[in-house]
Formats: sequence, C-alpha cells, structure tokens
Amino acid sequence: MASTSRSLPPFDPADPLGIDDLLEPEDLAVRDTVRRWAAERVLPYVAEWFESGELPGIKELARELGGIGALGMSLEGYGCAGASAVQYGLACLELEAADSGIRSLVSVQGSLAMYAIHRFGSEEQKRHWLPRMAAGEVIGCFGLTEPDHGSDPASMRTHAKRDGGDWVLNGRKMWITNGSVAGVAVVWAQTEDGIRGFAVPTDTPGFSAPEIKHKWSLRASVTSELVLDDVRLPADAVLPEVVGLKGPLSCLSHARYGIVWGAMGAARSSFEAAVDYAKSREQFGRPIGGFQLTQAKLADMAVELHKGILLAHHLGRRMDAGRLRPEQVSFGKLNNVREAIDICRTARTILGANGISLEYPVMRHATNLESVLTYEGTVEMHQLVLGKALTGLDAFR
Repeated sequence: MASTSRSLPPFDPADPLGIDDLLEPEDLAVRDTVRRWAAERVLPYVAEWFESGELPGIKELARELGGIGALGMSLEGYGCAGASAVQYGLACLELEAADSGIRSLVSVQGSLAMYAIHRFGSEEQKRHWLPRMAAGEVIGCFGLTEPDHGSDPASMRTHAKRDGGDWVLNGRKMWITNGSVAGVAVVWAQTEDGIRGFAVPTDTPGFSAPEIKHKWSLRASVTSELVLDDVRLPADAVLPEVVGLKGPLSCLSHARYGIVWGAMGAARSSFEAAVDYAKSREQFGRPIGGFQLTQAKLADMAVELHKGILLAHHLGRRMDAGRLRPEQVSFGKLNNVREAIDICRTARTILGANGISLEYPVMRHATNLESVLTYEGTVEMHQLVLGKALTGLDAFR
C-alpha cells in the first residue's frame, strides 16, 4: 500500500491539533480583524495601563470596537453584526489574549447589557439603545451582583417600587464593569411581582457609579459600584419580557460562553511568551527549551491550551445549533479558566524572575484570571451546577 505520509501537512506548533481546519473563511476573517485591532490598539499600551490601574480612552476604544462589529456581535438586527457564536468566541479569545479587561468591556457590553435589552426589552427599548450600543456610542453595564449577595442573587436587596405611573429604585450593586463610563445600566431589582430588569439611563437623578480603586486584578478595566438612591424611572423603563431570575441568569450564561473562549486567549499569550523565552534564554550553555523539564512543561501547557480551545469550539457549534445547555457552559468555564490559570503559572516558572515583570504578559494574565475565576460564577457554583446535573440532587441549599 502506498504511503500517504508525503501528503500530510506539516506540524504547526501554533495549531498542533489542526483546529483551524474546522473554521470557515468568515471565521478566520473575524479572528484576524480582531487580532489586528488588538495588536495595534491594545498590546503596545496595556502594560502601562495595567501598571497605572486605568483604561484611558475607553470611550474611543468602544467606538473602535463598534466599528469592527465586536459589540453585540452575535445579536441580530439593530445595527448588530449577526455573527455566529463561534465567531464571537474567536473575538473573545483574541481580545483576552491582549487583556482580560478588554474582553470584559466587550462581554459586558454585548453579552450582558445588550443581550438583556435584545432578548427581554420592548421594541422601543431596542430601537432606542441597541444601535448606539452596537456602534460604541453608548456604553452599557449590568447591575446584578451586590455587596452582600454575589453568588446568591435571589437574595438581592435592591428593590423597585411603583409610585403612580413610575418606578422608584433603591439599592447598591458591586463589582460592575463599565459602570462609571456607562450611558445605560441594566439593573435587576426585587419588585412585588418578582425580580425585574430595568434600563436605567445613568444621568437619571439619584444614580451614581463611583469607580472601585486599589484592584490587583483587571487593572486595565473600569470597575464600579452602582448606587441607586430614589432613582425615579418611567413605567416603560422596565424590561417587559421577563420576570424572575431566569432573566439575569440567561444573560450570564451567554457571557460565560465568551469566557470559555477568552480564558484560552490569556493562556495562549502566556504560553507563547514561555515558548519564545525558552528558545532564547540560555543557561548552562544552551537554551532552556532544550532541557527535558522545560519541554515537559511546554508539552503539558500545549495539551491543556488546545484541548480548551477545542472544547470552546465544540460549545460554540452547539450554541449555533441552538443546543447549548447552561450546564455545558458551566463545564466550559470551570475547565478553561482553571486550566488557563495553571498555564499562566507554569509559564511564569519558565520565565523565572522575569515572569513577574510587566515586560512580559504572564503575570498580568495570571492576576486577571483570578478575577475571571470568580466573576459570573465561582468555581464552587459551577461545580454545584454540574453536580446537580450529574446526580439530580440539589446541593445549593
């Protein structure tokens, strides 16, 4: 039998499993567009942003992201790109390869604030907010987490009461990405009917969003507290198409899907830094990449990185087919963020003392991922989601 070895493609260290073969030309075009934008507009500056703990020019960046179709990109109509779930995931991967804070900006805008309005808002709300949000002209935030109620949103204290034809909101939300620069906040509150969502213009009297300082993670990102003191809204500010926790939780599931991809971007950046360093850094007269222990680390990192990307791709295809369950999203977030952190930490050991320097991206990604590990569902919450799905027994209470 004739040998077919000559017809095999060469081994690609950047794509050892040949995952790119699963992507369509349109998928690759989206990925390349976002990668170029990140390389030009984020990577040259992000270490300085991280060190100073700020994200200057965030509104300009948002408009640029809107210009390349990255905001609400998987939504249909109202100026949104209508991209596939896989294309959105590829965009998240490339953005987080630059920095988790940039991917968070896009995820909160599109998968939380815009998604909530798109899925649960009135036609008037969609027409009013979504085109400007898709263009990056208006930044959105998503107010669910509270100071005393992170993993237990059903116990939120923020409440909305009817007063004549108006709603009056009072409460606090915590750890809100984009809060201080947002033009609209999607706020979830207890009402006499159950938990409801509200589209709150941030210039409404009684609304404020002081920025949270002294973070050691997601430093190139705007994180805020939302304060609502007798915020009076018209009746049509409420999102009419949902009552109960299924509203915010469905938004979170959509955003968690982006994290499944995004975490692999941070991992890829750290892995690539480790490979480059291992090939150039010499000890005992030769590059450290030629030593067995270093190669073992690189091999293990590559295996987990590309398994994670393959998992993300699989979940994306299921989402595009309308078959992705929330438990499967929990599976992806639990695995990929956890493995991404391990890849970053292993990369740091290869870089040695240089691994803690902002001249390299590794420690920045590692500290960012500590936040990603917690937000939109802690490890423990996703373990319990899967535990309930596997056993049929509810261990949440």
